[in-house]
Amino acid sequence: MKNFTLILIALTPCLFAAEQKLEFKSCYARWNENELVLGNAKFERKWRIKDGLLTATSFRNLKTGMEWIREACQQPAPVTPAWRTAAPGLTISASSGRLDVTGEESLQVLITTKDKQTSVCRFRIFPEASGVEILAETNAESPATNNQSSGKTTIVVPDGVEEKKSVITGGADSSLENLMLSPRHLRLTQVNLMDQSDIRSELVQEHEWMLMNERDLILSGNVFVVENTANEEGLIFVKFAPLPHARPVKSPYDCEINASRRQVGFSGDGYPCVLLTYSGGVAGRTEVIHGFQRQMRKYQPDRDGAFLSNTWGDRSKDGRVNEAFLLKEIDAAARLGVDVVQIDDGWQKGMTGNSAFGKGAWGKFYQADPNFWSPHPTRFPNGLKPLIDAAKERHMKFGLWFAPDSENENIHWERDADLILENFRKYGVEYVKIDAVEIATRKAESNLQKFYNKVLAGSNGRVTFDLDATAGMRPTYFDSPTAGPIFVENRYTDWQSYWPHLTLRNLWKLSHYVDPLRLRMEFLNNARNLEKYGDDPLAPARYSPDALFATVMFSSPLGWFEVSNLPEDYQKSVSALATIWKRERTNLFSGNVLPIGQAPDGHQWTGFASVAQDRESGYILLFRELNQSAEWSMELNLFSEGHRNIRKLAGKGEATVTGNRLTVNIPDTLQYLWLRIE
Repeated sequence: MKNFTLILIALTPCLFAAEQKLEFKSCYARWNENELVLGNAKFERKWRIKDGLLTATSFRNLKTGMEWIREACQQPAPVTPAWRTAAPGLTISASSGRLDVTGEESLQVLITTKDKQTSVCRFRIFPEASGVEILAETNAESPATNNQSSGKTTIVVPDGVEEKKSVITGGADSSLENLMLSPRHLRLTQVNLMDQSDIRSELVQEHEWMLMNERDLILSGNVFVVENTANEEGLIFVKFAPLPHARPVKSPYDCEINASRRQVGFSGDGYPCVLLTYSGGVAGRTEVIHGFQRQMRKYQPDRDGAFLSNTWGDRSKDGRVNEAFLLKEIDAAARLGVDVVQIDDGWQKGMTGNSAFGKGAWGKFYQADPNFWSPHPTRFPNGLKPLIDAAKERHMKFGLWFAPDSENENIHWERDADLILENFRKYGVEYVKIDAVEIATRKAESNLQKFYNKVLAGSNGRVTFDLDATAGMRPTYFDSPTAGPIFVENRYTDWQSYWPHLTLRNLWKLSHYVDPLRLRMEFLNNARNLEKYGDDPLAPARYSPDALFATVMFSSPLGWFEVSNLPEDYQKSVSALATIWKRERTNLFSGNVLPIGQAPDGHQWTGFASVAQDRESGYILLFRELNQSAEWSMELNLFSEGHRNIRKLAGKGEATVTGNRLTVNIPDTLQYLWLRIE
C-alpha cells in the first residue's frame, strides 16, 4: 500500500503553495492550500478549500464533457455536526490499496480537522467508478455510537402571498453534497426500495418531479437520480445505509432540493455515500450503479451467482431435518445441478421461534442455551461432517442458516463470528443465511458490521452471507454490500403467495438499482398445492419447470424446495437448463445485466440483457407472459454496431436479426427464449 501525507494549517497557507499529488492506476488526487481535485479516466471533481472547509466547484463527466456544477454553493460540503465552521487545522493524507477483502483496490484521501472534536472525511476513488464515495464522521458522532439525529430541516408552509421565496429553512448538519447544478431542465427521481417482503409484494416505487417551477423538496431514500432531459445524462446518488424506516437513528432528510435555484443536497449521517455520473439514460444509469457495487464486492465466479437449494420452501420447517433426509437431499441436488446445499433452521441444537416442535428462542440464543449453535445431537449424531463430505464428493458446497445473537446490542458479535469461522475452517462451510437480525441502536448496527467484517477477513472473502430482507428492521439492499446477496422473499405455494410473474417482477424492478448478482431469488416446486390455485392462468403449474428456473437465472437462484421431493420430469427439465446456464454463467455475470422490455405483470414481453464489457457480445433472455402477440422486437443499441450472429441456447421459439433489430417469436405463452449474441 502506498501512503502520502501532507499537513495544511489554515492560519499559515503560504507554507503549502506547492501542489501535492498521488496517482493509483487511472485514479488521481491533487491538492494545495486552495483546492482538492479527485478523478480517474471517467470523471473529475474539484472542491475549493477555504478556512478548513470544502465547497464543490466542478463535477465533470470526462467521457461526454458534461459539467454538472454551474457555481460554488454558499453552503460547504461535506460537513459533520462538528465540522461546519472554520477549522483551525486540516490534514490531508492519501493512500492506495484495498479497504476490505471483497472489494477492488482504490485510491483513498483522508481529510482530518481537529478542534474540540476530530472530524474525518474519507474520499474513495475506484478505477472503474464514475464518482467518489464519501464518508464523513466526527469522533463519537459516527453511526457506531451516536443515537441522535444530525440536525433539523423544516419546510415553510406557503401563506398565499405571491412572492418568490424559498420554502426550505435551516438545514441538516451532515451534508455530503451541496451542488448548484448547470442544466435548467432536470428530472428528479426518488427511488423507494422496500424490504419486509413477508408483508409486501411491491418492492420498488419511483416518484418523479420535473424541477422547473417545482416546490422545494425534502425527501427520504437510499437512491436518487437527477437527469438532464435534453441529453439523458445524469447523476445518481446512493446512500449505503439501512432503508430509512430501518435506521436506528432516523435521518432528518436524505435529499434536499431547492428547485428554483437548481440546488441539490444529499446527507450522509455517518454513512458512506456515492454520487455517480452517467450517460445513456436508464441503461447507462443501471450500468454505473451496478458497476459501483461490483467495485465494492468484486465478482468471483467460483463464489458468486451460485445455484443454492434450501428445503424451507416446502414448509416442513425443521420437521424433516436429520442426517438421513439431508443425505437424500444431497443426492437429489447433485442430479438437479445445485451448487450449494443449504440447511435452514433446524440443524442446530437450540430450538427457535419457527420450529415445527414448539416455540423457542428468537434473538437471545445464548441466553436460551450456551450451546445453541452446536449440531443437533439427535438429528445429527455424527455431526455435520458426513453431510459436508457427501456434498464435496458430488462437487457441491454446503451452507447453513444462522441468526446473530441480539442480546445487549449484539454484544456477542465476536463469539458469533468465531463460530462461523470455525465451521468454515473445520468443515468448509462457505454459505451462511443470516436471519433474525436486530439493529435497534447504532451500537447494535456497528457490532453487526463488525461481525460481517471479521468473518469476511478471517475467510479471505470466501464466506458468503445471504442477508434476509423478509421481516424486521434490518439492513438490507445497500447497508452491507460487501457481505453477499440479499435473500429477498419467502414465498410458498402452501399460502398461495408464490406467483412466478411477481417474483420476476421484483427481480426486474430491483435490477434497475441493485446488481442482480446480489439478489437471491426463488423458484418453487410447482407440483405442490395445485388445488390452492384452481384454474388461475398465472398459477405456478402453468409454467414449465425450466421456465421457472429461467425467471431467476439472471440473479443468484434459489431452489426453495425439498429437492428429493421434486417430480422426475421437474428434475430433468431444470437440470437440462441448469447445465447450459452453468456453462455460460461466468460470461453472463461478467457482463452488465440490464432489464429489458416491460415490467412483468403477467401479460408483458419482458426480460434481461447481459452485455459484455466491450459490447461485442452478450445474452438476451426474453419472456412471453400471457401476451396476445407471439412476436416481439427490439433495437440492439446496448451492443456495439456491426453484424450480429445469434445462437439459441434454450427455451422455445426462434429469433432473427435484420440490421440492428432483433425479432423473436415465442409460440407459447409463459415461455422463454435465451439467446447468445455474438
